[in-house]
Amino acid sequence: MRCRYPGPKVCTLATLLLLMTGGGCASHAIDRQIAMAEYADIPRELDKMSFPSYRVEPPDILQLEAVNNIRPADAPLDSGDVVTVRLQKGLPIVTESDPVEDALEYQYELEHELANKIVNGDFLIGADGAIDLGPAYGKVPIAGLNLDQARDAVIYHLQQDSIGIKNPVVTMTLPDVSGKQPITGEHLVRPDGTVSLGIYGEVYVAGLTLPQIKAVVESHLSTQMHDPQVSVDVLAYNSKVIYVIMDGGGYGEQVVRLPCTGNETVLDAVSQVYGLSQVSSKKIWVARPAPSEYEGSQILDVHWAAITREGITSTNYQLFPGDKLYVQADHLIAADNFLGKLLSPVERFLGVMALGTGTVSGIDFYTEQGSQP
Repeated sequence: MRCRYPGPKVCTLATLLLLMTGGGCASHAIDRQIAMAEYADIPRELDKMSFPSYRVEPPDILQLEAVNNIRPADAPLDSGDVVTVRLQKGLPIVTESDPVEDALEYQYELEHELANKIVNGDFLIGADGAIDLGPAYGKVPIAGLNLDQARDAVIYHLQQDSIGIKNPVVTMTLPDVSGKQPITGEHLVRPDGTVSLGIYGEVYVAGLTLPQIKAVVESHLSTQMHDPQVSVDVLAYNSKVIYVIMDGGGYGEQVVRLPCTGNETVLDAVSQVYGLSQVSSKKIWVARPAPSEYEGSQILDVHWAAITREGITSTNYQLFPGDKLYVQADHLIAADNFLGKLLSPVERFLGVMALGTGTVSGIDFYTEQGSQP
């Protein structure tokens, strides 16, 4: 177990001497050697390890790319969709009651007229849910129908008596078969652990790896797309952090939260807070989170001078998510701050007393001077 310096609880000569000399427990050096041997397999600057598969958590930002974003064939059409309609064959209806000569002449006239009524182009489904085939054929409502049903609706419309097309052959396709809304882009993992896919709903991704997220998103989209394929990557690693805690020498502690990307060491973390402060000592350690069932603490001593002055990497540990890098304040500065906080109320009280005494004495003096003839 490590032996830490006791804080200046009482202002005694022994405590001050201990703080001024920087002495510690007699077994501190031995304990340090034991700790070094115990944690010999911990990753360091020149012996780093790769993190396990990254698990996404709020507020990470994911980058989704739709490789295959095709709407299914049975997807219902809606207002705003564009369909391509072609009338490939159509003959006017000839009834048996018509005279043959008149019927043939009538058929010739209609065929000649139909040549100028070609249906071949893209048609927008309007706000009323119908496509307009022009003045000769009018509108056909197809919103809410799939592609095959919409084509049958157009054929049935052309066979009405008011139009008179016999055995029309109609083809209908979608010029744009992509999904109704692109999902490509940045997606923030929300506090509830989900990401929004727009009109396609939301998917829970917290705690999942990237391959798992890919499978979950594709499974969710498969109900509204044909064989969806997406690629998933992490755009911003925001959920995994380390903490640098700077002791203020009796005047609080400053906590800095830094992102953990898997490559930071003790020196990296200190450099990101612009080095040690003016009140910091060279006494630094890493407090590593321990499982809840583990009663002890995991403390890794850092030899700051060895890292910075000699390039020794044995204590320049690789930092992991949740690590706390603690920088203790200088003992002399801490003792001075403690004495200042302890004596400041006394000094103020004595100052107020002296001011009051001086004020009373001055008033008495001027009173005596004014009473003399």
